[in-house]
Amino acid sequence: MKTKSIISTIAMAFILFISIQVKAQEFAPMDKSPMDAASFPTSYKDANKLIKVVYSRPQLNGRSLEKLAPNGDVWRTGANEAAELTLYTTMALGDSKIAPGTYTLYVIPGEKEWTAIVSKDLNVWGSYFYKQENDVARLAVPVTEGEESLEAFSITFTEAKDGVHMHLGWDKTRVAIPFTK
Repeated sequence: MKTKSIISTIAMAFILFISIQVKAQEFAPMDKSPMDAASFPTSYKDANKLIKVVYSRPQLNGRSLEKLAPNGDVWRTGANEAAELTLYTTMALGDSKIAPGTYTLYVIPGEKEWTAIVSKDLNVWGSYFYKQENDVARLAVPVTEGEESLEAFSITFTEAKDGVHMHLGWDKTRVAIPFTK
């Protein structure tokens, strides 16, 4: 009788152990602002990248751009963690040379221009801990209006004769940030 009790206890412990392990393997649901990356050159086959940005893509969902990225406030350039910018070669933003490495990309939205900020901050959530003294480069760039409205915040790159332009787009707002060689 004791043997049956011991076997029964061991069986229950094993079932409990398995159920705890199964619970531990649950994955988080899809993020509402999924992470994405853009790079230049854009071809996945080209291993010689010049620049890459990793960011999360918030959606408008009936909200205004000004509510999600208020004019005059430092914004994380996306959602969740601040956008992470990697330069694989020395590039300039305006008159400031930026060494190869990984940085945080912030922007300050405005009605007629946005200020692009490359900061040596790393691993930051949002822009709550932004410190201007950590800026590596800043440049004010004009805002233009696109024909179509983009529901999701998006970043892409295009080649320019002097380097690479990073294009930010959301709703009908378009901003081109020139990184030069």
